[in-house]
Amino acid sequence: MRAMLRAVGESSITAGLILLLFCAYLLWGTGAYTEDQQVLLQRQLTEERPAGAPPGAAGPPRLGKIQLGKAVAMLRIPRLGHDYRYAVIEGVGTEDLKKGPGHYPGSAQPGQIGNFVVSGHRTTYAAPFKRLAELRRGDEIIVDAREARYTYRMTTREIVQPDAVEVIAPVPGRPGARPTRAVITLSTCHPEYSAAQRLIVHGVLKRLELRKD
Repeated sequence: MRAMLRAVGESSITAGLILLLFCAYLLWGTGAYTEDQQVLLQRQLTEERPAGAPPGAAGPPRLGKIQLGKAVAMLRIPRLGHDYRYAVIEGVGTEDLKKGPGHYPGSAQPGQIGNFVVSGHRTTYAAPFKRLAELRRGDEIIVDAREARYTYRMTTREIVQPDAVEVIAPVPGRPGARPTRAVITLSTCHPEYSAAQRLIVHGVLKRLELRKD
C-alpha cells in the first residue's frame, strides 16, 4: 500500500511539473515565436514602404491587394504604452495569428471606407490584445500603413457571442448596410483564458496623414 501511494504521489508530482512547464510554454514560449515573426513582418513594412502620394492627390490612396501572410500595417495604441507596436498580418488563420494580430481578408483596408477588422490573441503568442479592455472612448488607435498613417478614435466596446458576425460587417451591427465612413474593429477572446465570447472594440477614422518620404 505504501509503495502504491508513493508511486501515485510521484506520478502526481511529475504530472504537475509537466502541466506547469506546458503552461509556461503557452504564456512565454509562444511569445518568443511571435516576437521573432514580428521582427520579420516589421522589416517587410520598412523595406516595402513606397514613396508618398503624388502632388495634388486628395483623400486616402488606393491600396493594392495584400497577399495572405504579408504585413499590412503597424498597429499602435498609445493607451497601452509608447512601446506598443505590432505588425498586422494579412489573414486570421491559426498560423497567421501566431505571428501577430491578423486582418480579416475581405474587410476594408486601412483608411478605406468600410470596416478595417483586426483579430488578435489575448493570452498566448505575445497576447497583443491582452489589455484591449483598458481602452476608453476617444483613445487613439494608430495604423501606420505603407502609404499613410491613419488615426482612429475608439468609440464603443462590447461583449458578443463568437457567432456574432454582424460586428465585422462594413457597417458594424448593420449587415447589408452601405458604409459611408472608415471604421476599425478590434476583436479578441473574452474572458481571458477562454473563447466563450468575444471582446469587440470599435473606432472611427479621424485623421489621415500621407507619407512624404
